[in-house]
Amino acid sequence: MLLTKEFTFDAAHFLTKYHGKCENLHGHTYKLQVTIEGKPDHEDMIMDFIELKDFVNKKVVDKLDHSSLNDTFDNPSVEVMVVWMWDQLKDLPKANAKLHEIKLWETATSFVTYAGN
Repeated sequence: MLLTKEFTFDAAHFLTKYHGKCENLHGHTYKLQVTIEGKPDHEDMIMDFIELKDFVNKKVVDKLDHSSLNDTFDNPSVEVMVVWMWDQLKDLPKANAKLHEIKLWETATSFVTYAGN
């Protein structure tokens, strides 16, 4: 079974390895979708949505929201960011669940999907 929670955060960045419009400082409202996989436990839940929200906020959103992403990443493309996010979230606090997939939108129509490989 898959369980998904969505988050948003605002941040600014410039791409240091890209030559074009996005090499200049600009901002985005990012949308993050975290999907976990598991079997329901004795409470008939994979993970409480509140527990997942608190975990993702602590490990990822609170660190990036209203920040300059270049302070955290050398080249903050969504591809670089999502691999970092995976590393932050892969050790879920529930034994019956594992991280399945992360999607990160940079704009309303542009996103990357990552499943840890």
